[in-house]
Amino acid sequence: MQVTVYRSSVKDGLYVYLGEEIAIDSLPAPVLKQLGVPEKALEFDLTDDRKLPNANTEEVIDAVKSQGFYVQMPRDIESILEQLSKEGTLPRKS
Repeated sequence: MQVTVYRSSVKDGLYVYLGEEIAIDSLPAPVLKQLGVPEKALEFDLTDDRKLPNANTEEVIDAVKSQGFYVQMPRDIESILEQLSKEGTLPRKS
């Protein structure tokens, strides 16, 4: 299956995988908002045996087949928050 991957200009680590039959402007409004100005990252043939660095290949294929797209969020957000907490750089509640 041919997919195009777009990078968010708003949220670091957010990517959207689109099936070839889906136009970027047909994504749901909340997804488009999180993308900001979408930046085309790459195009490739996604197969069952292809390893993706930050997403489960089977989940991506299933989502693209069923809804036309897959949204990838950063997986390591918890570790980032933990590190920021240790460094004392997290905002504090007033």
